Amino acid sequence: MPEQIDALLRSLNDENVQSPERELLLREILTRIVELSKIDSNAADLRIALTALNELLEASTLFSSWRDQPKVTVFGSARTKSDNPLYEMARAFGEAIAARGWMMVSGAGPGIMEASSKGSGRSNTLGVNIELPFEQGANEFIDVDKMHVAMSFFFTRKVALTRASQAFVAFPGGVGTMDELFEILTLVHTGKTDPAPIVLVDLPKGTFWKRWLDFMDVLVRDAYIDEVDIALISLCTSIDGAIDEIEHFYRNYESITVENGRARMMLRHAPDQARLADLSQRFPSFATEQGFRVQDDALTFDFDGRNYVTLRLLINEVNEWPVSA
Repeated sequence: MPEQIDALLRSLNDENVQSPERELLLREILTRIVELSKIDSNAADLRIALTALNELLEASTLFSSWRDQPKVTVFGSARTKSDNPLYEMARAFGEAIAARGWMMVSGAGPGIMEASSKGSGRSNTLGVNIELPFEQGANEFIDVDKMHVAMSFFFTRKVALTRASQAFVAFPGGVGTMDELFEILTLVHTGKTDPAPIVLVDLPKGTFWKRWLDFMDVLVRDAYIDEVDIALISLCTSIDGAIDEIEHFYRNYESITVENGRARMMLRHAPDQARLADLSQRFPSFATEQGFRVQDDALTFDFDGRNYVTLRLLINEVNEWPVSA
């Protein structure tokens, strides 16, 4: 069978030359298919796997055209009516973030999803809908022909809603909103996605997220999470505050990669020796071996794949440096 796979890959290369990495991945997929043919897999399980793969690839194809444009995903209730002040707040946020060059990623449904899409505009909103028998399809502010994908599974939808975005904003909502919010919190906390701002937005006198944070305080009190974990979340009660929170996260910090126990953080302004020494004092867990260094305008440091909350605190620190640093 490996010979047949090699022959198929050669024929694919004849039609469309594949990179070595893509060829390796295609080989693994084809090998897995061959393995599945040899075991007594339930047809329903295979159908689920096929549907999930198709949905993930459809989303990847959709997002690929806007790969280089920053994106923010907005979560929130599908039940928020147009006369609710939160609806107008979500619309204003969509309009304001689009004016700053960000694309909107929306669940494509009604309520907060509709409001944020309305503000951002049809040409600036990517919709990731869920197919449900009891809720309407994509709202009128989603271009369903060019900028929309529909999902059968919530888990594939959450991958699509989170994987391509560099910021996340949550308005008050129900079970779905909580599911999405805890999903992104878990991904950031465990390093399964890149660091990103997670902003909770409420009305100036709103209590929804304050009460939610009270619940999180219970988790801290009962030692299910650490107090420092709350640093992953910011609460804002104005559109300007939410925009500032997102933009401040990328004020100096740009991106990070980790390889062989070393993190490489791309910054707009690299630190001098005095700041490197200060970082070593303030973040000793990142200075256990080679420590903090500047290499090719990037900040490098020891990182064992843990302490992602501490990593967020480091990002906060580098974003406070003067622009001239």
